[in-house]
Formats: sequence, structure tokens, C-alpha cells
Amino acid sequence: MDNFNFYSPTEFIFGKDTENDCGKYIKKYGGTKVLVHYGSNSAQKSGLLDRVCKSLEDNGIKYVKLGGVKPNPRDTLIYEGIELCRKEKVDFILSVGGGSCIDSAKGIAAGVDYEGDFWDFYCGKEVTSALPIGTVLTIAAAGSEGSGASVVTKEDGMLKRDTGSDILRPKFSILNPALTQTLPAYQTACGITDIMAHVFERYFTNTRDVEITDRLCEAVLLTMIKESYKVIKNPDDYQARANIMWAGTVAHNDIVGVGRSQDWNSHMIEHELSGLYDCAHGAGLAVVMPSWMEYVYKHDVMRFAQMAVRIWGCQMNFENPEETALNGIYAFRRFLSDIGMPINFEQLGAKEEDIPVLIEKFGIGDGETGGFVKLKAGDIEAILKIAAHASV
Repeated sequence: MDNFNFYSPTEFIFGKDTENDCGKYIKKYGGTKVLVHYGSNSAQKSGLLDRVCKSLEDNGIKYVKLGGVKPNPRDTLIYEGIELCRKEKVDFILSVGGGSCIDSAKGIAAGVDYEGDFWDFYCGKEVTSALPIGTVLTIAAAGSEGSGASVVTKEDGMLKRDTGSDILRPKFSILNPALTQTLPAYQTACGITDIMAHVFERYFTNTRDVEITDRLCEAVLLTMIKESYKVIKNPDDYQARANIMWAGTVAHNDIVGVGRSQDWNSHMIEHELSGLYDCAHGAGLAVVMPSWMEYVYKHDVMRFAQMAVRIWGCQMNFENPEETALNGIYAFRRFLSDIGMPINFEQLGAKEEDIPVLIEKFGIGDGETGGFVKLKAGDIEAILKIAAHASV
């Protein structure tokens, strides 16, 4: 196990009707004038936005609202939010929505007091100050409610890029699983895929003797498999929703990733897919991640065999561990298909002839990227070709 620092200061308020307390927590963390940042009309139609605003009013907190967040959040709305916060002298941001909404709020928070272009932070510049953020989570997926990460799309060129800083970790996050019960099955499945991908990006490591985090990863993944089938069958299963929502937070606040190297190539490759085609992030991951696994598994056959046995219940073939490893990868792909995810380019709406465009947008040039296995442009091309034709 490697040395590590673990810092996760977000306060989590979990359970039914907890959104009615958001005003109390904003006051606790010093907010007096709030930007209520939200996504689709569902927050308005369901009455959630009204409940949130009433909580602010009951606690004497002033607010302005900014909606319109789209999946794969855009830089254009962030620029609008920065200007609105400056004009209204906002000192706290409350995100009411899923990961895209929270990521957009983080972009606004970083940009308000910055004299340059906030996009600098998504091109490698360090975030050194930001407005405080709180969240009311409506989709279990991205884990942004408990992390310092943010992913944003620049509309000019549809470039999807990320930033990360502990300064961007929310002060508090309100997690009411009941708010996710109205989600369409496809959105639920996309969230499930994203959560599992966050764990797998940490699970495939070159660090040895990390049994504790191996087992934590496996516990989250086993929970996701069990609860996913239940919630797809019965969207109103509150307990299944609760387990999935907390798993989404645990998967990405890095408790399952400390002390070990990580690999985020599947996410980086997928970013180009959703940047080009504007597909759901989870759907793109469903196509990319098993294909990445299929391409790199020989780097550490026994780790993939471990995944197959411990997570997917495959029988270990000690004479041919490669067979076990592949069986685990295929089991993952079958699971994704079972919950309604695309598994190849055709199902996703992508085109094989666009692979050179995707690689160019990736911007790797003659370099390489990755933690578990270093990939060059030719490797990414090979993974995308596997993804184009994958089947179960």
C-alpha cells in the first residue's frame, strides 16, 4: 500500500425529506445570498425547487435562481452563472440536481473571484479559491456531491475536460433517495454504470498489497449488482435506491482508492464520445470500459481473474486464468446489457469512421496516458474498434 492523505470534509445529510433542511445548512456554513442552480424542469414540476426555496426563505436567506443545466454541462451557462453571482453578490451556491448540475456549480464557484477565464481551470490551472457549494442530489451517478472533481464541455469544439481540487468539495450534500424514484430506467442505469466505473478505475491498479481497498471496492460493486436488478425491476424500491445513492458517494470520494495507483483512461476516452455525440456519460462508459478491459487484461491477468471470481462469481480456472479473466469481462458486459445499457457503437449512436476524430480530440499526439496501462494513440484506436463491434 502506498502512502496517502485522505481528506473528505463534506457533511452528508441522508434520508427522506432532508431537502427541507437545506436553508439550515447554508446558514451553518455562512451563506447569506445564494445562487440556486438547477437543471431540468423536473425539479420545478416535482415541487422540489419550491421546497428548497421555502427552506431558504424560512431561514432568512436571500437567493437568485439559474436553471438550464444540460447533461454534459456547457461552459456557456457557467459564464452566465459567474456574471449573475458577481452582479447579485452571491456568497454561496446551492446545486439542485445531478452530477452535471453540481459540476456546473463548481465551475461557477471557481470562476466568480477569478480575473481570467474559468476555462483555465479545465486546462490545467490550479483552483486556489472558490465560493462554497452545497448540493441537493437528484441522481445517483457522478459522485460529484462528495468529490472535488468537475467535468465541463466547451461548446466551441465540444471539448470535454475536467478539473479537481479539494476547494471544490461541497460543504454539505443532501441525499434523499426518494428523489431518484421518478428517474427513467435508462437514466438510472446510466448512473449505475458511472458508479461502477468509478470503482473499477480504482480497482485496476499496479499497487500491491491493498487488500483493504480491494475488498471495499468489491463490496461496493457487489452491492451495485444486487441492488441494480432490484431497482430496474421496481423503481420505487426505496431501500435499493438508498444503497445505490450511498454507493455513488462512496465510489467517488476516494475512500475506495486511497493507498493505490489508479487508472482513468476509460473515463478520458469516454469524454471524447460524449463530447462528440452528446450521449449520456454512463452510456458511453458502458461501451468503453469493458472494451478497455478486453484490451489491457493481459497486463495483469490475475487481477482480472480476481475480479471475475470475487465480483462476478466465475469459477477459477487455475490452468487457464486468462479464460477466467475474460469470463469476468464478458459477465460485466452482459450485466450492462441486462440493465439496458448500450454495449457497442451502433447501440450508442456512434460511428466507427469517426474514430480518427475521437483520437484527434483526445489530444494525446505522440504521448501516452494512463495509470494501470500506459496507452498511446494506437492503443486508444484499438480499444475503440473493440467497442465498435462488441456483443454479448
